[in-house]
Amino acid sequence: MNRSSVRTLAICTLSLLLIDSALARIKLTTLPVRERVEVQFDHPNQTLIEEERIVPMVQGINQVDFAWANTLIDPSSLVFQVVSEPNPASTPVQANILSVSYPPNENALIWSIAADRSGPVRVRISYLLGGLDKKFHYRALAATDEQTLTLSQYLRIDNLANEGYPDSVIWPGFGEQLVRPIGQNESKDVLLHKFRDVPLRKTYTADVAEHGYLDATQHKLNIPMHYVLDNTRTSGLGQFALAAGKARIFQQDGHGSQAFLGEDWGRFTPPDDELSLYLGLAQDIVVRRTIDRNERTRLAGNAYRQDITIKYEIENFKNSPATLNIVEHPSLIRDQLIGHSSLEPEWTLGSDTTLPPADADHSDYSKLQFKLELPAQESSGEARKLVHRLHIRYNNQW
Repeated sequence: MNRSSVRTLAICTLSLLLIDSALARIKLTTLPVRERVEVQFDHPNQTLIEEERIVPMVQGINQVDFAWANTLIDPSSLVFQVVSEPNPASTPVQANILSVSYPPNENALIWSIAADRSGPVRVRISYLLGGLDKKFHYRALAATDEQTLTLSQYLRIDNLANEGYPDSVIWPGFGEQLVRPIGQNESKDVLLHKFRDVPLRKTYTADVAEHGYLDATQHKLNIPMHYVLDNTRTSGLGQFALAAGKARIFQQDGHGSQAFLGEDWGRFTPPDDELSLYLGLAQDIVVRRTIDRNERTRLAGNAYRQDITIKYEIENFKNSPATLNIVEHPSLIRDQLIGHSSLEPEWTLGSDTTLPPADADHSDYSKLQFKLELPAQESSGEARKLVHRLHIRYNNQW
């Protein structure tokens, strides 16, 4: 710390020259250097510091004074542990913590420790430290053919704690520990992992509820593009969850340079889940969405069923095939075309549906996702137009 100190005071009985017992005071020793420091970033909001020092003890009662200033240590979090003697071959000093006291008007703690004999003792002091913050970010470099990418994960450390930790052991909360210095008032990026040749899927998504219209008068939808990675071992990932963080996305241009595609906020991605990185809106895939049918059939009394068919006209102006995900939300369609209700609708897919079966991994009762493989445009430059329909029958409406 800026003025942190560890001092040892020994109180022993003098009986050679004095009739009554008296207390002997050992002079203050210099601050023992840190033998080891571990900085743990595994908690999302707290940083835990564990430092080990070798402290000389004398037989009897010792006082270890730990003081700090201008450093955001949480006093209630301080823990003092006797770990072991530095030399395991010798008989270890038996040291026991008796009490802890708080000097008034000071940022300090004093531990009283009883030692059965004199000798060095390794101690560990743990505490929560404010001002030493971290966040994760990524750099994604896609290959020219957009089939694989290299994903680099970084730990950003911002040290405003007014304290430096040279040769500290850094534990980010996953993966392996790293030995890196953390300087006082320093901000730095630490490369944690670099995953090469990660399989990549580029997808296009038509979801009017989430992304809206590019041109509502012509029924053209916004079509966002994403790079999708699977956090699995078969993809070269999957060893741990990917922490949330900003991702800057680049692509190799085939001439030794890299093109910046954009940046996105990558969500927390556990193993066996997928990470999607937003690239922007597509200009070469056009999807027109119209209501082709909206018919009501009375069943009995006030009960009726409603048949709604949505038509999609899809054009791919790319020179290569593309994957398009069409997403619909049955309850939102009901609210828009039939009327709002707090109850979940009872619905089934109708016989007029021409889309392939819904993607089971991304669909449930409230959301349907259909995956379409779009062919590349003709050699003449003319897009191949696909037409599909989604027929939803709403039963027992009132």
